[in-house]
Amino acid sequence: MKQNTIYSDGLVNVYENGIRFRHYYFPFGSKFVEFSDIISLEKKSPTFLNGKWRIWGTGNFMAWFPLDWNRPRRNSILSLRLASQRTRIGFTVENTERFIEVMKSKGIRIDNS
Repeated sequence: MKQNTIYSDGLVNVYENGIRFRHYYFPFGSKFVEFSDIISLEKKSPTFLNGKWRIWGTGNFMAWFPLDWNRPRRNSILSLRLASQRTRIGFTVENTERFIEVMKSKGIRIDNS
């Protein structure tokens, strides 16, 4: 079944029913998360402690980051809290403002810190 893409960049694809994270699993696997599984999305300023230098994987098992070689240069770190798993998904996108607009339009709660 073909899905309509609402937002797409080199890191994520957003469809009508959820988000696909590219390069989530090693070495090539992606992960799909349905909007109904998302509790909230948190937007943070990039710092060493919240994942600015986490290129791929985890350092503390509280958040897993898909591959992004440019994460240290991004303007925001995003974090998804899911109902189905304890580990959050920490990630970045190429256009944070547009991505946040799309999430709001899908009814996702946005927390800023």
